[in-house]
Amino acid sequence: MSNKLIDLQHISKSFDGDLVLDDLNLYIRENEFLTLLGPSGCGKTTTLRILGGFEHPETGKVIFDGKDITNLAPNKRQLNTVFQKYALFTHMTIAENIAFGLRIRKKSAAYIKDKISYALKLVNLEGYEDRMPDSLSGGQQQRIAIARAIVNEPKVLLLDEPLGALDLKLRQDMQYELIRLKNELGITFIYVTHDQEEALTMSDTIVVMNQGYIQQIGTPEDIYNEPQNAFVADFIGDSNIIDGIMIEDKLVQILGARFRCVDTGFGNNKPVDVVIRPEDVELGAPESGTIRGTVTNLIFKGVHYEMEVLANGYEWLVHSTKMFPVGEEVGIHVDPFNIQIMNKPESEDEEAPAIDV
Repeated sequence: MSNKLIDLQHISKSFDGDLVLDDLNLYIRENEFLTLLGPSGCGKTTTLRILGGFEHPETGKVIFDGKDITNLAPNKRQLNTVFQKYALFTHMTIAENIAFGLRIRKKSAAYIKDKISYALKLVNLEGYEDRMPDSLSGGQQQRIAIARAIVNEPKVLLLDEPLGALDLKLRQDMQYELIRLKNELGITFIYVTHDQEEALTMSDTIVVMNQGYIQQIGTPEDIYNEPQNAFVADFIGDSNIIDGIMIEDKLVQILGARFRCVDTGFGNNKPVDVVIRPEDVELGAPESGTIRGTVTNLIFKGVHYEMEVLANGYEWLVHSTKMFPVGEEVGIHVDPFNIQIMNKPESEDEEAPAIDV
């Protein structure tokens, strides 16, 4: 991918004595769709607001295209923000809403007219120029907010939970719309969400945050398939996270049974966290598994069955296209490649190790 466009260096920020960002370092490439993902209070929106110039860091610098913009006013930055609350002017038509920033910049009437048409075409709302915002659905209002941002030709679009107020179907439609826009416009998208599915669907790069720290940076596939700690594994999709003992390289003990794995370098007889995704748990006849269990719960999810299986005192979560009824005894097998071993953190909120990206 192309060059570094934004470089956040040693950013720290507190509110009322609470440290929200602690020495955060992150760079963002040109034309990248980067998502800041994490639970409420993890620092993702604060990071976005510092980028947009709405908050100032206590320490550190914001470098944009090689220039220090840490103290630059929001309207002087080549960035536009789309918020969850669309913030459309209700007394203005759609065309007037879209033209607002261009009028402030004293663009000509002909230029503004062209830009309005172009923006409405991009968001598939041609012919809506004279409508009022309150006559539009939530999804349409969100698209107008995006159109208003893109007519200013920002190098970067900041999106703060922009789909949070939409229903599920509309949200999924808008996800595809945003991917299309990003590809057509060739601008950098920085997106904030706590919705894992949204992040996995849209991003080139995901930054998982917790308690002011970056926990992991990677592609959606990396983050899902190779989580670097139990927090990431638990936050991204469903996981079985089980206490284990690494007997030796490629052999781990879980719930009193020994499972082959592919991990090495953890030492011998060391306590570890073992992560197994529900879709990687294979159920079969009782004698075919490494351990035996009993199905205690069953839900049909459309694409697969979601089952809970009680085995050796642990309630396993299992996703399978094959159904095993409640009460049936089953064997549990996991392919060695689908067993992920992690070091146990020394404390609950231990910082993830520094990650070189």
